[in-house]
This record gives sequence, C-alpha cells and structure tokens, in this order.
Amino acid sequence: MSERLLDVFASNGLITAFAAVGLLMLVCNLVSRQLTAGRIHGSAIAIGVGLVLSYIGGVSTGGEDGLADVALFSGVGLMGGSMLRDFAIVATAFGVDVEELRKAGFNGVLALFVGIIVPFFLGGAIAYAFGYTDSVAITTIGAGAATYIVGPVTGTAIGASSDLIALSIAIGLVKSISVMIVTPMVARTISLNNPSAALVFGGMMGTTSGVAGGLAATDPRLVPYGAMTATFYTGLGCLLGPSVLYLVVRALLGG
Repeated sequence: MSERLLDVFASNGLITAFAAVGLLMLVCNLVSRQLTAGRIHGSAIAIGVGLVLSYIGGVSTGGEDGLADVALFSGVGLMGGSMLRDFAIVATAFGVDVEELRKAGFNGVLALFVGIIVPFFLGGAIAYAFGYTDSVAITTIGAGAATYIVGPVTGTAIGASSDLIALSIAIGLVKSISVMIVTPMVARTISLNNPSAALVFGGMMGTTSGVAGGLAATDPRLVPYGAMTATFYTGLGCLLGPSVLYLVVRALLGG
C-alpha cells in the first residue's frame, strides 16, 4: 500500500512539490510566529530549511540537483525553475498601483543604479581581497553580491567556471536571507511605511525574494511595490553585469 502511494506521489511530481512546499511553509510560518514573534519571516526560515534538504538530497543520491534528485520530489526541479519563478514575479507586479509607481520617479531610477553598482563593487573588492585577480571571477562574484540571479547570468555570459557561479549564487542567497530578516527590524527607523518608500527600497536591495519576504513581515500591502522595482533591478543587473560592469572591471585590472 505504501509503495503504491509513493508511486502516485512520484508520478505526480509537480503536485507533490506544491504540497511539500506548502506544508514546509506552514510549519515555518508557525515557527516564525511562535519562536520569533514574526521578527524572522517564515520565508527566511523556509529558505534555510530548503538549503539543508537540498544538501541532504544531493548527498544521499549523489546527484547534482539537490532534493529534485530524489524520485519522490522530482517535481521540485520544475517548481523551482525559472518559468514558475518569473510567473510569480509577474503575478506579484500586477498588484502595483501605477500612480504610486510614478511617484517614485527619479528616486526610484537612482535607487536601481545605486543598488546595483554599490554591492557589485563591494563584492568585487572583497573577492580581490581574498585573492581573486581575474576580471571574470571578480565580475561574477560582484554580480552575485547584487542577487543570486544576476550572478549566474553574468558568470555564464562571460565564461566563468561552475565553482565561481556557485559561489555567486551562495553570496546572493546570503543577501536574500539577510534582507528578509533585517527589513522588519529597521522598517520603522528608515520610514519604510508607504508605497514610495517600498519602491525605492526594492530598487536599492534588488533581491526580489528577500524584499518580498521582508516587506511581507513588515506590511503585506507594500510587497507589490518593492517586488516591482526589485524585478527591474534583476533585469537591469543582468544587462549591466556582463557588459558595462565587466568592461569597467577589465579596465581597472588592466585587461
């Protein structure tokens, strides 16, 4: 009976993945409310648990796709892929009031460029301090400091090794989780309490998942605004990383 049930779950991988992630989010949200009083958002806890499960799945099967290598959870690979991710981002953006978006104006645009350039060069400087002197490595790591999407996109475009791309993803994940945790703690101090502020905040931070999780713990009504500019941030970063920023790094390092 149990084998037949497992076969049903495995043959309906995507449905099983949604159910598993839903159950994980339920548990993590309970942990967030009961143990942290909502200060650490359930999404941040879920990401941490997901990374541990992915590691266990990869080690136990000897595969390269983490938990998706386990037959029962093969649908996680599709659910966590770029198609559904981009769909979720676009769906979130539909909650934006265009009039509020216009209010951000120049500040929103400036936040996007500052939010990309500052972490990029900070990440690149840290990489250089740790002994990386190749322009491809520094650019890839710096792009990862922007987001864990910009990092691998940039690295792939300029021919970075898989180790560097993995490192850029890890850096971006640390940033995403940090933004989720810190946002509700500092929201009152930085007056993050209105759509315009959320637009600028999303442009400065850039990590869509981190901004969405942090704003959800602060005020769910602000999520669409922060997610909107964070999405623009990702697109702009993917354009600038392997082109302008890479050329700047090459010029600074002398080729």
